[in-house]
Amino acid sequence: MTTNIMNDFYADDLEVTIDQQSEGRSVLLLHGGGGPPSMGPLPSALSEDFEVIAPVHPGFAGTPRPEWYNGIDDIALSYLQLLEQRDLRDVLVIGSSIGGWIASEMAVREHERISGTVLLNAVGINVEGIELADFFSLTPQQLITYSFHDPAAAPDPTQLPQEARNIQAANAATLAVYAREPYMHDPKLRRRLALVPTPVAAIWGESDQIAPEAYGRAYAASFPNGRFEPIREAGHLPHLEQPEQVLEAIHRFADETTRSANT
Repeated sequence: MTTNIMNDFYADDLEVTIDQQSEGRSVLLLHGGGGPPSMGPLPSALSEDFEVIAPVHPGFAGTPRPEWYNGIDDIALSYLQLLEQRDLRDVLVIGSSIGGWIASEMAVREHERISGTVLLNAVGINVEGIELADFFSLTPQQLITYSFHDPAAAPDPTQLPQEARNIQAANAATLAVYAREPYMHDPKLRRRLALVPTPVAAIWGESDQIAPEAYGRAYAASFPNGRFEPIREAGHLPHLEQPEQVLEAIHRFADETTRSANT
């Protein structure tokens, strides 16, 4: 694994920390509001068959964030520039939670370099009649209960060392900058998803109480070429609770969408 800092984006004061693993078809892996640790073993598992590019969204995990850089669209545009600068093609973008929101914003804007998008219990759209849980009002224990099919199997938040708690608190503050108002969505995004011609797979933990299954089905149906794949006995982070099922679904989708096999 290599870690580098990209600072040649569209602003001199913007730096993005990127972990990169292995070789193969490029996978851009976008973490959720819990920061890079919320992806668990998924980056390493994917690196057995793909080149995994895993940026840290500015402001998460102690990384710097310029004051002006305060929207999910800012992150999406940064990563699109990353694809262009590296001249990456046939890219599979995988995003968890707000990472899925970023992936959706990217898919709306880029159809040549991105050949497929995977949403892991993503947020980012407004669905009438379905409310996302208010992350910012939940206690750490409530967040575990809402996020996991089996809360007993999740890490006990009260047992985390103080340093880890401080990082979590800082991540939550950064998340609030990007996604608190309007709460966890772009009011225009859902209509724009109809413009995305590339395939999209919404791989969804059925037990999610943050972004429930009905929300995921509506998300998938918003794309012209979207499909919904439920994961049983999993919540908001299905790649943690059912890693083998999620990895199998990703590999199947990757095989179907790679342009090198279709040209």
